[in-house]
Amino acid sequence: MTTSQTTTQNLLLLPGDGIGTEVMTEVENLIKWLERNSGAKFSIETDLVGGAAYDQHGVAITDAAMAKAEAADAIIFGAIGGPKWDGVPYEHRPEAGLLRLRKDLDLFANLRPAICYSALAEASSLKRELVEGLDILIVRELTGGTYFGEPKEIVTLENGQKRAVDTTVYTTFEIERIAAMAFELARKRGGKVHSAEKRNVMRTGVLWHEVVTATHAAKGEGIELHHILADNCAMQLIREPKQFDVIVCDNLFGDMLSDEAAMMTGSLGMLPSASLGMPDPETGKRKAMYEPVHGSAPDIAGQGKANPIATIGSFAMALRYSLGKAKDADLIDNAIAATLERGLRTADIMQPNMREVSTSEMGAAIIEEMDRLSA
Repeated sequence: MTTSQTTTQNLLLLPGDGIGTEVMTEVENLIKWLERNSGAKFSIETDLVGGAAYDQHGVAITDAAMAKAEAADAIIFGAIGGPKWDGVPYEHRPEAGLLRLRKDLDLFANLRPAICYSALAEASSLKRELVEGLDILIVRELTGGTYFGEPKEIVTLENGQKRAVDTTVYTTFEIERIAAMAFELARKRGGKVHSAEKRNVMRTGVLWHEVVTATHAAKGEGIELHHILADNCAMQLIREPKQFDVIVCDNLFGDMLSDEAAMMTGSLGMLPSASLGMPDPETGKRKAMYEPVHGSAPDIAGQGKANPIATIGSFAMALRYSLGKAKDADLIDNAIAATLERGLRTADIMQPNMREVSTSEMGAAIIEEMDRLSA
């Protein structure tokens, strides 16, 4: 969907906890740059989420913040949580704010790219030849499955022992829409989708296999579809990661596989993500939230050591998928690559003979490259 350059677009920034506030500052600097240099106009609101919201309001996200999220063209999310809130009641834990955003906005599709920049190929735990040029997109179903199924409980049995239950539930519709999105995205990439499921031991896996196959027949013309057992997919990601283009999977497997793919790129601090809803039938716009893959890293919070690239990359995804500014997104992506080629590294991706920089120095260097590339 193309958006006019002069349209004012509404962004909600939710920095959250720990390093979330630090990396969000670099996004704010990028927004200012775009307003100065590309004619973009943004209306910015900021609110609390996670532990910060609990400290002030007693909940992980307020109804007022949710109303802002509903109205936003895109939400940029930082990070939440930390040991400070370990004793908080389960329903008010920092993660509850993130889960409410996903559920209430029906952000059913989580897009997790795993891209290995050439300059960071040596930082991966795998051999350079396995990861250099890696470009995988994991499409994870985000609002169903094990994390949301009911019953979800811990009960005490008559004999005094405890029993914990997490229920994995999927419907045809939930699987159809995530599969259709995977085929749509693959059409703009390498044209290949792997569906990772456990149809050998899980009934939800049997249904997943059946519905993905039917959706491919209806909406996947020209797309190569492979079914793969989720555990085998995990193994193959280590053995030969570049065999994959798009991987579509349920909530639980997507959580695991995307973190595994992330580490091939050198650091969780490098990877963005997008969580998208269904398009509005009238406007075609989707509810959308963009967030780095990394956590709140309380051990380095406030020290200027955080890598802002994942959050900056998440903002670039917002420009691409929600704000109709693909050229600006490309500029940011190219500036990140150029900055890494210059040998600048935050602590998490530090390599021999490179120069270690702070969070703000990395953000400033990316903006310098944007100036150079757009001159």
